[in-house]
Amino acid sequence: MNTRNKILTAISILALSLFVFYADRHFDIYVVRILNVCAIYTILGLSMNLVNGFTGLFSLGHAGFMAVGAYTTALLTMPVDVKQQIFYMEPLIKPLNAMVLPFPAALFLGGVLAALTGYLIGAPALRLKGDYLAIATLGFGEIIRVIFTNTQNITNGALGLKGIPAITNLWWSFGTAAFTLLVLASIVNSSFGKAMKAIREDEIAAESMGIDLFKHKILSFITGAFFAGIGGGLLANLLGTIDPKMFNFIFTFNILLIIVLGGMGSFTGTIISAFIITIANEVLRFLDESINLGFIVFQGKVGLRAVVFSALLMVVVLFYRNGLMGTNEFSWDRVLDKNFWLKPWLKLRRIPLRKGGNGK
Repeated sequence: MNTRNKILTAISILALSLFVFYADRHFDIYVVRILNVCAIYTILGLSMNLVNGFTGLFSLGHAGFMAVGAYTTALLTMPVDVKQQIFYMEPLIKPLNAMVLPFPAALFLGGVLAALTGYLIGAPALRLKGDYLAIATLGFGEIIRVIFTNTQNITNGALGLKGIPAITNLWWSFGTAAFTLLVLASIVNSSFGKAMKAIREDEIAAESMGIDLFKHKILSFITGAFFAGIGGGLLANLLGTIDPKMFNFIFTFNILLIIVLGGMGSFTGTIISAFIITIANEVLRFLDESINLGFIVFQGKVGLRAVVFSALLMVVVLFYRNGLMGTNEFSWDRVLDKNFWLKPWLKLRRIPLRKGGNGK
């Protein structure tokens, strides 16, 4: 990275920090919550993209790892008196009934337990490939949800957990998202990341080159599970209440939608897509309610938002079959290159690009 790019990166980080500082103090609660959800979805999308996009594993068990992280963080941060109030059918087991940890420690333990769960699931499941792996991981994710529904003395069963401290704020969510991006980008750009990409392109060729397939797959799977658990923990301490129904397979498909729309194998695309999808879902909420234009009133229909949102996504996918970013990442050189912005227009006019430009 040259000096100009370092300066621009530093300015961008400073601008983001100032934005978070301003938003945390001046934006209303609703907008702040949406921004928090955007950052948490970014963490979840980045972790899933490491497994699905960069390693080429078709995994659909992300919701299960999020549930492990969410319940662990929630149980370890809830006050003792609150635990006694909500666990009225069966008392919470020892030592969880009297254990309260600081939020950072609870969040880290949530990620560790999710990673351990990822290892227990990945050890047998990663022997499979393609659709079989997807079915196996989807099944394991549902097994986790069913277990949480039936362990009354640990998770409070179907009643879920209430009174979770609302600790997650913009600093926690955006800071964790930045940390996740930094760690995963470092992994992808290392020799380990090159081995993952080789496995994604051709497993047989990668194995013939001496790459240990299972080792790299399981490490990628565990890392993705760890950050999924971190994201689940942040979400639990943002919402203040969780239950097993939240972490069904639909949640996994929402995260999968983010990485597909952004681009499988692009962290930049995942970040952009997470913000677009989360904000668009909220902007289109008016479609579920009545709309009064003054001269005419449109009666809203419940579920119309989902129909319109799905239609818009279909249009985007038709024009961007590889996602918004494909496998490309953000680059200051590309942004500052005039040919990059003029390329679509020049193609229409059939004007040749100048030699030496990055847009040719």
